[in-house]
Amino acid sequence: MKSVLTTVVGAADSAARYPSSSDLESVQGSLQRSAARLEAAENLAGNYDAVAQEAVDAIYAKFPNGSGRDIDAGTQKEKCKRDIVHYLRLINYCLVVGGTGPLDEWGIAGAREVYRALGISTSTYVTGLAFLRDRGCAPRDMSAQALVEYRTYLDYVINAMS
Repeated sequence: MKSVLTTVVGAADSAARYPSSSDLESVQGSLQRSAARLEAAENLAGNYDAVAQEAVDAIYAKFPNGSGRDIDAGTQKEKCKRDIVHYLRLINYCLVVGGTGPLDEWGIAGAREVYRALGISTSTYVTGLAFLRDRGCAPRDMSAQALVEYRTYLDYVINAMS
């Protein structure tokens, strides 16, 4: 799994050099933000279902017919919530490791193609994830720095799906 540390060491190793001072500064910055990332991960882990349900509600407020496919609304909402929870878990893993590796490997690679093949627009997921990004509030949900870390990974997924 990719983290800042493994990325820096891997890049230096590939270039047959020792990590540079700027490499070490990026590792140090990641370590300094680790407490905020862990706070965000802990808060998120305790609320997957509630957070995902808010995203689903936002999606269906904007797209009342869901994906427009010939599936009953209850089944569509359950599958949508399942997918949102999947992304939230991946974001949680990213918060813990301090890198985008889990999202890159298990959430983004091929996601557009899969959704396209299923006839589902990624704009529905972008809507739900953008709602979650904008809904977060410090200090109600978590500290300001933890919220920044959480939003960073939400933005990463949103940009990959857009």
